[in-house]
Amino acid sequence: MASMRDIKRRKESIQSTGQITKAMKLVSTVKLQKAKSRAENSLPYFNYMYQTVSSMLKKSSTLSHPYLNAGSSPKKAIIVITSNRGLAGGYNSNVIKLVTGSEIAKEDAVIYAVGRKGRDALARRGYTVAADYSEVMNEPMFGDAVDIGREVLKAFASGEIGEIYIAYTVFKNTVVHIPTFLKLLPVELGEQNQEDGADADLTLMNYEPAAEEALNHIIPKYINSLIYGALVQALASENGARMQAMDAATSNADEMISDLSLLYNRARQSSITQELTEIIAGANAIG
Repeated sequence: MASMRDIKRRKESIQSTGQITKAMKLVSTVKLQKAKSRAENSLPYFNYMYQTVSSMLKKSSTLSHPYLNAGSSPKKAIIVITSNRGLAGGYNSNVIKLVTGSEIAKEDAVIYAVGRKGRDALARRGYTVAADYSEVMNEPMFGDAVDIGREVLKAFASGEIGEIYIAYTVFKNTVVHIPTFLKLLPVELGEQNQEDGADADLTLMNYEPAAEEALNHIIPKYINSLIYGALVQALASENGARMQAMDAATSNADEMISDLSLLYNRARQSSITQELTEIIAGANAIG
């Protein structure tokens, strides 16, 4: 059995750690409220932008435009959104698993990192990190999404990369966060939903001004909107995951303190019993 001094030191250490995790939980809770509000407010725009542009381009399948066709380069850009700090449970590792577990070969992946945890983890695994936007996660703004979008679209237009993907975490609620791997470009022209009706497939999209000029304006705004939506969703998910992780850590600390208190009392009782036994034995020997 450990000595009373060792048990007391360990108990004090865990109490100190528990105070830290409790404080971090409170901070994450406050940050979550703000991030959650931004994520919920931006979600309708995020969804409708994706649905509208996808539907529009499905009706423009006859068009020939650089943004609608995969480039000749085998390289694929992946915008990876993680956090700058740890202690968030499996939040960062789940996004990293999306990238490493995808069908994109390591040699063909070009990482645009948003968040130091994802950047460092993928760099250790041998992935090429083309750009680092980790400071964006401190307070993501739409202008940050525009900067990222401009960079990847420039690489796409110049033929350096042939496809663009984004890996991030969707915020569903405080408890549920869904790691998501989404293809941004070229836009996938899949089948129309049945609810759109059969006639919708036959209706071609008319552009004013010319289709190429219109798409040159629409697609960058579409990409920027999706990136910004992913940023605010990821920030809310990060704070939600950290709040849960710190809550679980605080609960574990409380349980360990309770167990150590019991162990300490047993050791103290054993020590007192031993001292009494020694005193009685000594008194009997004298008598």
